[in-house]
Amino acid sequence: MTVDEAIKALEAEREKIWLEQPEEIRLLSEGYVPRNSGSRGQYLSTMIFAEGEARTFADEFLWGMIRVLEDGTPDLKTLQAYITEVIGYKASFFDFVGLPHACEMTRIYVDAANACTTNDELLALSKAALSYANRLHMWCDFILPWGLGGGFRKKPVKAD
Repeated sequence: MTVDEAIKALEAEREKIWLEQPEEIRLLSEGYVPRNSGSRGQYLSTMIFAEGEARTFADEFLWGMIRVLEDGTPDLKTLQAYITEVIGYKASFFDFVGLPHACEMTRIYVDAANACTTNDELLALSKAALSYANRLHMWCDFILPWGLGGGFRKKPVKAD
């Protein structure tokens, strides 16, 4: 897949999930976990990990990549090595937490990043990936049972 084809694929996927929940996230919210991850027969921790992975993919890795590319002239080969190592691992973790399609989309980004020949290409690709990843994160965030937090109320800070 070329860089331009990868950008189009990421943008198309973002549009597809803009208003419609991805099937894999609906299934996860109902307790269907393809890799059977989660401890002691529960899937809450799997949903928490899925949300955290989606958030860090968007808010830390991709946003940071874009900032570095916009603010300077980083070495392309170094960025590609980083993407392969760190974001490639994240792709595998998406699969582990029940998001195999997000894994595939992330691998498209990693493969296309390694095909980039300029920082401008990598910047355009990273922006498309961020747009997809932000929407993915919103859906992961949506399925978390935030009401459970009521059982974990903070205690007042004790004064010295």
